[in-house]
Amino acid sequence: MAEIVLGIGTSHTPMLNLGPEDWPCFAELDRVRPNLHKDGRPATYADLLAVAGPHIVGEITPERFTARHATVQKAIDRLAEELRRAELDALVVVGDDQHELYHGDNMPGALIYHGDTIANVPLRTRNPGPEWARRPEWSKRAAARYYEEREPRHYPVDAALARHLIGALVDAEFDVAVADHLPDGEGEGHAIAFVHKRIMTQGVLPVVPVFLNTYYPPNQPTPRRCYRLGQAIRAAIESYPKRMRVGVIASGGLSHFTVDEELDRGIIAALQAKDGAALQALPREKLQAGSSEIRNWICAAGAIEHLTLRWVEYQPGYRTPAGTGTAMCFAHWS
Repeated sequence: MAEIVLGIGTSHTPMLNLGPEDWPCFAELDRVRPNLHKDGRPATYADLLAVAGPHIVGEITPERFTARHATVQKAIDRLAEELRRAELDALVVVGDDQHELYHGDNMPGALIYHGDTIANVPLRTRNPGPEWARRPEWSKRAAARYYEEREPRHYPVDAALARHLIGALVDAEFDVAVADHLPDGEGEGHAIAFVHKRIMTQGVLPVVPVFLNTYYPPNQPTPRRCYRLGQAIRAAIESYPKRMRVGVIASGGLSHFTVDEELDRGIIAALQAKDGAALQALPREKLQAGSSEIRNWICAAGAIEHLTLRWVEYQPGYRTPAGTGTAMCFAHWS
């Protein structure tokens, strides 16, 4: 039978695609984007600045940026090595889609992709819309690193395993959406692409992409549903008759675009303690905007609850005095 032998969690923020000298540029977007208080209430940048702790100023110096950048890049390299050493046959990738493939006319709560391959398409060949033209060059450079530089590349998918998961999840009364190809001219979104381009650097593995609608109301899955979906994915994998070594990776998170260290450290503590009840009880109002990607970790945690968290690296990636930024976290289970 197949078994899950590896778990990985990784942030995929564009900060990881740029050098520390570019991190202050993110303030351009943070000052004008719709922000949220830590409790999920809408906030302006000025609102966040008014309640931000004074310690944050010491977190956004060039020296801290340089040290933090070195730490997170080392963590990515370590995840790539853990993936290589695990000698997997397939990797289930749990990620979200941010209007890259799925939009308001069709936004599934959970979707499993079961095509034979999934394309990674150069950014210049996509149709990103008029908003893209207005983005600064540093932002375009960060986004481009998720994707192929010149020509589309078709990465392998374990379509047989994906179809088995679909059938088993339907039997378990999960109403999962499915797709066996991408829209014409489009490629995988950044959550899956980050795994291919930044984690899967020491050999390509077949993947099973699992998309969760973490971002967009009204059909975001609850934390409880995410965890139970992960548990059902594990049961489905273990019922697969082929002998396989399978990994599960959560792509995204943790808190952003307002960094919430208390929330993040509570999640890490629950992961270390295998406290599924705590993860399922996380308040949904805190899991909005970028912080919604924590749902990917909750789902993965359900699938790998039989494994042990071996190491974790957490860096609260502040980038403005208002406490905006991305909390970057990397973890390995076996």
